[in-house]
Amino acid sequence: MELHQLGAGGPRVFALGLGCMGMSGMYGASDRAQCIATIRAALDAGVDLLDTGDFYGMGHNELLIQEALRERPRDEVSISVKFGALRDPAGGWGGYDARPEAIKNFVAYSLTRLGVDYIDIYRPARLDPQVPIEETVGAIARLVEEGYVRHIGLSEVGVETLRRAASVHPISDLQIEYSLISRGIETRILPACRALGIGISAYGVLSRGLISGHWRAGAADGGDFRAHSPRFQGEALEHNLALVETLRQLAEGCGLTPAQLAIAWVAAQGSDIVALVGARRLDRLSEALGALDARLDHATLEALDNAFPPGIAVGDRYAPAQMAMLDSERG
Repeated sequence: MELHQLGAGGPRVFALGLGCMGMSGMYGASDRAQCIATIRAALDAGVDLLDTGDFYGMGHNELLIQEALRERPRDEVSISVKFGALRDPAGGWGGYDARPEAIKNFVAYSLTRLGVDYIDIYRPARLDPQVPIEETVGAIARLVEEGYVRHIGLSEVGVETLRRAASVHPISDLQIEYSLISRGIETRILPACRALGIGISAYGVLSRGLISGHWRAGAADGGDFRAHSPRFQGEALEHNLALVETLRQLAEGCGLTPAQLAIAWVAAQGSDIVALVGARRLDRLSEALGALDARLDHATLEALDNAFPPGIAVGDRYAPAQMAMLDSERG
């Protein structure tokens, strides 16, 4: 079993983690029993990092994980929780809150919904522009001292924020989008993380299914986040799906599916990177796990670099309002 290290002092976990967001509505309807079975099958296969957010389904995702983990030893799994995104009863979004007093409230509810005594990695979902990162990290550090949190992570922040945060308390990992068609972190953020001893938990390794080899035009309904994502619209989608055909050809030469090659590429970028896959079904989980059997040689890695240079995708990762909230886009 290949283990990757999240940060100099963070947890050692399986090279593949399970992102649970899609199990609670962000990608449209899902089957509850199938989701729980997928979490349990992932744990049985050795996956020991589950990623969630207290705002995924307004607590639904944490309750789902509690059910999936019932009767499992607590130390079998590392749970990563994002907090701070504000929701309304209609499912709308209301910005971010990372004030110290809010953090105490958020963690209390997460611990209860998850049914655990501590959270392995706790992180603000985004940088709150109204709260200095030092205050946010300092508040989580007090939770570490009190035993409610084991490690502090960050999500979608840039180099300056990383440095300021790390000056307050060691940061285990930065959760950020990283894939063959989202390589923006390679210029400044990834080198800065490595210099600071911060790992990467990479989400969107299949660009939300876009480069999985399974996506087709018109597949997203109104309840699916991707229905409003620029990369999934019109001519941008046509361009991006053409990239998938290139990926498919390279994957066939390796005896892999497009999804497996895309996941294997991320996993091959370093032992300080954990690839988070958003499988909601047993067949998708099985396919993702198959990526870890791949050993990509230099020629294959070079072919992928040539076929998927930074900036190759058309369309931003998020709609404009969400892009404006990404401190990571400011470097």
